[in-house]
Amino acid sequence: MLYRESGQFISDYRADRRIFRLWQERLGFYLLLVFAFAVVPFIANDYWFSAILVPFLVLSLAGLGLNLLTGYAGQLSLGSAAFMAVGAFAAYNFHLRIEGLPFLLSFVLGGITAAGVGILFGLPSLRIKGFYLLVSTLAAQFFVQWVLTSFGWFSNNNSSGVITAPPLLVFGRDFSSPAGRYLLTLAVVVALALLARNIVRSELGRHWMAVRDMDTAAAVIGIPILKTKLLAFAISSFFLGVAGALWAFTYLGTVEPHGFDLTRSFQILFIIIIGGMGSILGNFLGAAFIVLLPILLSNLSGTVLAGLIDPGQLENLQKIIFGGLIVFFLIKEPFGLARLWQNFRERSRVWPLRY
Repeated sequence: MLYRESGQFISDYRADRRIFRLWQERLGFYLLLVFAFAVVPFIANDYWFSAILVPFLVLSLAGLGLNLLTGYAGQLSLGSAAFMAVGAFAAYNFHLRIEGLPFLLSFVLGGITAAGVGILFGLPSLRIKGFYLLVSTLAAQFFVQWVLTSFGWFSNNNSSGVITAPPLLVFGRDFSSPAGRYLLTLAVVVALALLARNIVRSELGRHWMAVRDMDTAAAVIGIPILKTKLLAFAISSFFLGVAGALWAFTYLGTVEPHGFDLTRSFQILFIIIIGGMGSILGNFLGAAFIVLLPILLSNLSGTVLAGLIDPGQLENLQKIIFGGLIVFFLIKEPFGLARLWQNFRERSRVWPLRY
């Protein structure tokens, strides 16, 4: 058997609360971390760091933030990009206006600011849900963008409204190189992904899933609906705020409010739909799909399909393919790519026997 569980017994609470219960999962996770931290910086080039790996990691974190709210707590939102913008501009201003503030602490403060804004726009969830909540969170998208554009203080009175990332100095080391920006982003994303994994396995995570399945029944058994929903908005917005700071500082290096528009919110929503709602791994699978598909289509249009597709129509073709895949996953595999991985694991447990 490739993925055998027999003989691995849980004999104490500490073992039962492990993030990865099977030794195969722990070994695979450690090998993946060693490869990502110790091997990739030496084999990847600047293009891979700047155009593929860093945006993949940041979008994975943003998808994780939305997934905590929508996939686990069942609260719909279209304001993801707005909370990313709050985190980016807040981290920029904290680092700019507080002399000597550690760089990573500005990320944390930016995430906390985004969490506060998330609680504010999450208050309607106490009275409305479903499509109406979706429209309510959509208001955050336009309101935040308007505030950041109208008040020059947030961009340090820059006439264009653009903020520029300061030197990425962490513990006295400069991470401004492509490999450094990748390692900094990877470290933050891994830490927050492990934190999210622990949260969804905790009492709060079980409360989220109970509210998602039926909030009335959750209230009957004593789950505090007000606290649970607002915590979902706060923690989700914190993750999105940190992702926004990473997007501005480690990926683009400079960003304006229009860089966090409604299209970005839809992109994050597509990530959790394709990757799988209610799954930590699904965010990484969905982000990889979103980042790599345009590159694949660009390469195909220049080689295999050269002369058959007008380069000017390539962007429209990407949108058509994205839309088709969204419909496909919603109909055929509503749990996304993460479900396909889960099915593979279940089959590998009994291989070579028939499943």
